Amino acid sequence: MPEHDVVAFTQALIHLPSESGGEGPVVDLVLEEMRALGFDEVWRDPTGNAIGVINGARPGPTILLDAHCDTVGIAPGVPWQHDPFGGTIEGDLLFGRGAMDMKGAVAAMVYGAAAVERARLAGRVTVTASVMEENLEGAALKPVMEAVGAAYVVIGEATDLNLARGGRGRAEIHLETVGRPAHSSTPHLGRNAVHDMRRVIEVVEGLPLPAPDPLLGPGVLALTDIISEPYPGYSVIPSRCRVTYDRRLLAGEKEADLLDALTGAVATVVAARPSLAGLELHAAIAQGEHRTYTGAILRGAKFLPAWLLPESDPFVQAAYRGLLSAGLRPQFSAYGFCTNAAYSAGQAGIPTVGFGPGREEHAHIIDERVSVSALRAAARGYQGIVEAVLGGSS
Repeated sequence: MPEHDVVAFTQALIHLPSESGGEGPVVDLVLEEMRALGFDEVWRDPTGNAIGVINGARPGPTILLDAHCDTVGIAPGVPWQHDPFGGTIEGDLLFGRGAMDMKGAVAAMVYGAAAVERARLAGRVTVTASVMEENLEGAALKPVMEAVGAAYVVIGEATDLNLARGGRGRAEIHLETVGRPAHSSTPHLGRNAVHDMRRVIEVVEGLPLPAPDPLLGPGVLALTDIISEPYPGYSVIPSRCRVTYDRRLLAGEKEADLLDALTGAVATVVAARPSLAGLELHAAIAQGEHRTYTGAILRGAKFLPAWLLPESDPFVQAAYRGLLSAGLRPQFSAYGFCTNAAYSAGQAGIPTVGFGPGREEHAHIIDERVSVSALRAAARGYQGIVEAVLGGSS
């Protein structure tokens, strides 16, 4: 494998800004590289994802390697010591927006797949550089999986070269209180929705979370915004107030259970306090709708399930053996953040693992970076996983 080209390709990807909705030039470059490396089939799907296929010598299942190619933006006025789009290398570190999250994994997957020994494979390996993950995890991966019929999925999000066999999910929850408007000179004639929401927040913040999972860690509930209407509230008591909670999910948690727990706890408190009589609360999972650079619309509820495979799972064990054969010494781990695996594993139920260069805590930061040596190791690791799974040892 021409490992130095993995690094050069990552640099080339970093040179092209690709915030969500603007991935077109990066997808063009990925398709060009796949063709140059001899992929058997290469195309852009209607959603805008880059897809490349390498066929093995014999029929068999499809393993899908997925890495999203969109990035978050650069906050104005925040100083970087390295050009965010320069792809600068200092020592063993490659700097730039998307270096770790996750253009490095895109490059490593493309080169790792290109290096497989096709004569050993019963099946095919498909690589996708997917779009819009930063906006709605899994939404763009879904049509790829439907098109290629993936039997196994490898997510390239950062694991520090360990093997993730699970990941937390996330839910975006909207809570809304409805009051009654009045002139602010006579507030007693209205019902202040913000005051009602303050009481709701007190209840919600006191709710118990599920016991931490030994691998996934704790569930998390975080208040992320609060909005009142009308806004600005010139001389008027607000009649509506909406808050958003980000809830990090553990395996087995369901959408209905989540909402029932919230509304049930508030209803119990309201019933016990005459002063809260008449409080009106609505709870819902947020809905996402985003347009890709091709004009396709991605829609979906922002309830993205957690997932967890046992260490003994055959796919997990095959992937582990593949990494060992590549000279790596992975530990089993899990993602703390949400990934496209929320769809592949959490919703579609397809056996999924995660493996990638970099560390979770380096996502979205100033001077984002990835280790050059880790990029090369990741490419070997993806090759090892594919050959172990499709080579008859799974």
